[in-house]
Amino acid sequence: QVQLVESGGGSVQAGGSLRLSCKASGGTINWYYMGWFRQAPGKEREGVAFIGRDGPPAPVYADSVKGRFTISKDNAENKLYLEMSSLKPEDTAMYYCAADPASYKLQEGQPNSWGQGTQVTVSS
Repeated sequence: QVQLVESGGGSVQAGGSLRLSCKASGGTINWYYMGWFRQAPGKEREGVAFIGRDGPPAPVYADSVKGRFTISKDNAENKLYLEMSSLKPEDTAMYYCAADPASYKLQEGQPNSWGQGTQVTVSS
């Protein structure tokens, strides 16, 4: 299965921006449905954004991040990205990259591959 390593997390003030990256190895990301999840202390993990292999379907976003976050990937670099803007304190969480050959497993929160996570902290 593909190995995933996230980077790009950090601390920002509300209204700021961050870009998370997820480097894949041991597999080509074009073979996988990929996505970003997050988990805040004391809360359940939630799916943030998902992207297909190529072409349709269009990326899917959680309602809480629509219009503020953009998921994308660079097949040549074998990387997944999450551009986050207009950040809010409620976006504070550990963010995880995930991948699975089956879209339903990703969207059910049960993908085969997970990264180790990168922390995002947004202060008011």
